[in-house]
Amino acid sequence: AADGYTIKLTSGYRSYAVQDKLYDYYMDTKGEAWTVQYSAPPGASEHHTGLAADVSCPSMGYALDDSFADTEEGIWLRDHAHEYGFIIRYQEGAEDITGYAYEPWHIRYVGKEAAAVIYEKDITLEEFVRDIK
Repeated sequence: AADGYTIKLTSGYRSYAVQDKLYDYYMDTKGEAWTVQYSAPPGASEHHTGLAADVSCPSMGYALDDSFADTEEGIWLRDHAHEYGFIIRYQEGAEDITGYAYEPWHIRYVGKEAAAVIYEKDITLEEFVRDIK
């Protein structure tokens, strides 16, 4: 807000029951191929942890779409989320590592130190965890 941008939470914590309904809805309406790329099965969603959130902006009508990355808010988020301990969780081009499609709207809290390393090295959370062993 201090920089003049509006980024709002569209989805935060989700219970198992809510994720179950959402996952079933996606399977019924979008099919299995899409669903397994964009939605975790109930019990496996980062939203269960309370550490993940989906965000959007007014110019998107608060929709969740790849084009969020090209908005002023999406660019600001990409460039500054790490300063607050967040990462863009599912990065473009890292689908084979994360197991999920690119989601510029899905952020995950990992703490400022981890977020800084992930941002500076341009790596995924999986690669960060692997490399700290």
